[in-house]
Amino acid sequence: MKLSGKRVALLVADLYQELEFWYPFYRLQEEGAEVVPVGSEARVYKSKLGYPAEARLAGKEAKADDFDGIVIPGGYAPDLIRRDDALIGLVREAYGQGKVVAAICHAGWVLASAGILQGRRVTSVSSIKDDLRNAGAEWIDQEVVRDGNLITSRIPIDLPAFCKAIIEALGGQKG
Repeated sequence: MKLSGKRVALLVADLYQELEFWYPFYRLQEEGAEVVPVGSEARVYKSKLGYPAEARLAGKEAKADDFDGIVIPGGYAPDLIRRDDALIGLVREAYGQGKVVAAICHAGWVLASAGILQGRRVTSVSSIKDDLRNAGAEWIDQEVVRDGNLITSRIPIDLPAFCKAIIEALGGQKG
């Protein structure tokens, strides 16, 4: 398994987009990674359609040193995640340590709030491209953009390319 021994934080909050959470959750596990859902609190969160996802760890307890990467799903959850200083700090710290930070859809908002977009190439759902540009990023309309340790994607249909890029980056392949 390509990711055996790797540990990935998967951020979660209420109103997460189902596919953007569960597809990476299972895909990374298939490759041998331990995937740890992390929320503002260790509790059950409900998706946009009411599907439960249990955060095993609260953001204030999570340390970037304990993970090889962070994945941030979209939906409306990123607007809640970016209000949590501990989760934003986790993203900023992991990024600063050169760890994989991956965001899809509206999750670009979390990257903007973490202050890590200046001079970086990214993509997202098109409705937040101005927000990402205003945070200093170069926004590109393609299914996945990998700029060093930062991986971004647009929408659920792009999930295969998004997860492939995450697996490659976690496995040590240069992008």
